[in-house]
Amino acid sequence: MINFDNAATTFPKPRSVRQAMEMAMLKYGGNAGRGGHQLTERTSEQVFAAREEAAAFFGGKPENTIFCLNCTHALNLAIQGIVQPNDHVIISNLEHNAVLRPVAAMVRERGVQCSIAPVSVDDKETIAAFRARIRPNTRAIICTLASNVTGQILPYRELAALCNEHDICMIADGAQACGTLPVQMSDGINILCTAGHKGLYGATGTGLLITDTKFPIKPLLYGGTGSLSAKLEMPDFLPDRLECGTLNIAGILSLRAGIAFVKKTGTAAILQHETTCCNKFLSMLQTMPQVTVYRQPGAAYAPIVSFNIQNLSSEETAELLDQKGFCLRAGLHCAPLAHRAIGTIDGGTVRFAPSIFNTLPEIVALGNAIRNL
Repeated sequence: MINFDNAATTFPKPRSVRQAMEMAMLKYGGNAGRGGHQLTERTSEQVFAAREEAAAFFGGKPENTIFCLNCTHALNLAIQGIVQPNDHVIISNLEHNAVLRPVAAMVRERGVQCSIAPVSVDDKETIAAFRARIRPNTRAIICTLASNVTGQILPYRELAALCNEHDICMIADGAQACGTLPVQMSDGINILCTAGHKGLYGATGTGLLITDTKFPIKPLLYGGTGSLSAKLEMPDFLPDRLECGTLNIAGILSLRAGIAFVKKTGTAAILQHETTCCNKFLSMLQTMPQVTVYRQPGAAYAPIVSFNIQNLSSEETAELLDQKGFCLRAGLHCAPLAHRAIGTIDGGTVRFAPSIFNTLPEIVALGNAIRNL
């Protein structure tokens, strides 16, 4: 079984990530922030060390780094915590449902207004499309850094500058970019949301929200924090204000190990390796006239390739490849806007997404399997 569905979740995980989870079960079994005994204290120290690791990796501050269940959780915290009734937001036409659905719910239920900006091959056209949609009541631009369907990279630094120019909050979905692209808070992002289980190589059930605190986030969840327990209100300081209930200690420690692995390997080296895998795959697909690849000349792409085979649905293609031992994702990838944009809303695409652990011989074997289909 060879996994090429790493855009959903990287697998296999580094040995250090597996060891970190085992150590959490063996040694760090306290409830972080609850109690002053030795077991809790040493567990709390490990959680804080993980918070420091994540903050440093993205150029944020530890106290402004929030542990979440996944990127969807982080995005909901940011979107619903920033956007108020009658506000206006702008999203791109490549957004995942983690952005589209909370925004759509707020449009239905809270009178929020939403504009969708088309993403072009030309970055200047993309920026102009966002600029043209800004209104006096625009509260936030919410956009992915890289499409989870095609891998197209948005001009997020320029969009962040546009937000700063108009005092608009920039909420970034980094699920397909973080760990591969050199994403930093200094890029101008106000709130960065990302998954811990994808390019950061942590366990599933992990995510991050990092804020520069320019735009205060109202809590979405309420409950125990281990601090200011006598008050009916959530604490007014981070991270406690946005973290309630028992944290996923094992997951958080795995995320720390995953980020350390990415730092040691280097995002540039990871990007180069995965891009080499994609280029080899593309070179093989280009010899097959029955295959359609969803990339446009002139655009920049993260290491993801979407394709279809003539006369086969995406699900049929993925099923046949699965029978040969290759794991690829088929369908709409939870991103109907992106599929409308590339004309595949009726059947979706097959998505190829390598990781640092895939090899060129595995790519060749997959290419040959597709040729045989």
